[in-house]
Amino acid sequence: MTNAPHATSPQPSSKGMNIGLWVVQTVLAIGFGMAGAMKVATPYAELAAQQPWAKETPAALVTLIGVVELAGAIGLIGPAATRIAPWLTPLASAGFVVIMVLAGALHLSLGEPVIPNLALGALAAFVAWGRFKRAPIAPR
Repeated sequence: MTNAPHATSPQPSSKGMNIGLWVVQTVLAIGFGMAGAMKVATPYAELAAQQPWAKETPAALVTLIGVVELAGAIGLIGPAATRIAPWLTPLASAGFVVIMVLAGALHLSLGEPVIPNLALGALAAFVAWGRFKRAPIAPR
């Protein structure tokens, strides 16, 4: 006699969840780090010529967004990797959720696609949830 399958599928192992979270954290850190570096390093006039949303945003705000994205990218990896204040990692992810909601609202108001903002926001929400609840990283 064989055992009948459970009605619900088993939850992923902690190790699998941890690996998945590290992969998503790394992808988000690279993406937001590159986007932040572009906003900080590219002259405003050039960025505004390339990105329609930048024309509608003050130069100082574009630079601030870039700095915040760079800091958040570091926050996704640094605290978790060093285990020094690892609670900052899910906080950085939650911050990216807020940034993506605001960016999505701006792009929507300009008639631009919001799918990238939704996808990045969902990935950041996954990391925030995962590092707060499912696979938190213990401090040193």
